[in-house]
Amino acid sequence: MTDAQFSRHDDLGALIEAARARFVEVVTAAQGDDDLARVVLTGGGAGIGLLEALRKDSGDIEWDRVLVFFGDERFVPADSPDRNVGQAREALLDHVGIPESHIFEIAPSGGAYLEDPVCAADAYADILEMHAPDGFDLHLLGMGGEGHVNSLFPHTPAIAESERLVVEVRDCPKPPPTRVSLTLPAVNTAERVWLLVSGDGKAEAVKAIANGEPAVEWPATGVHGRAETIVFVDEAAASGL
Repeated sequence: MTDAQFSRHDDLGALIEAARARFVEVVTAAQGDDDLARVVLTGGGAGIGLLEALRKDSGDIEWDRVLVFFGDERFVPADSPDRNVGQAREALLDHVGIPESHIFEIAPSGGAYLEDPVCAADAYADILEMHAPDGFDLHLLGMGGEGHVNSLFPHTPAIAESERLVVEVRDCPKPPPTRVSLTLPAVNTAERVWLLVSGDGKAEAVKAIANGEPAVEWPATGVHGRAETIVFVDEAAASGL
């Protein structure tokens, strides 16, 4: 991903505020196009921090005209605190009047698909094709120190997937081991892709993005928006640039 723009900030707080202000601009503009904005949320410290900031100040966003999707999900029971959707609800979604019908969750384990993440992945792909047939307005991403995004880890079948929009992820190197994740083909349907990256533990991966290293080794290098790709970094994460 050599076409990425780097947006540098002094610390995590400044990074979140910059992303919040830009999020408001982008989503408000998208609502002006066809009345709906399609946004993919992410977890992690910066991702949840952004949602908490939006809860406090979301400008002129009309939340009843936002469709919310998730980049990945831990395949655990619905009431597990590990679920990204639960964290997103607590930080933002339960407080801004967004209709339940506009929140598209990835199915939990023990639900309609019992313990079958393949069925959960296929069902979510059907949701994307129905409610985001032309892709997303914005896909938010966190990033791990080894460059993983969503649940796409280095040297795994998931990062190599070139056709399916959503896949099951087994034996994940980071617990819990079973997940469901959007793939690079899904992420890259987004008009805008933003990575929210903080801390010196991410510096090597940020450098890999700047250098355009292979996605199979550094998954974050494989994401790009159709209109823009922005890597929001604090100075610690940018220390290798």
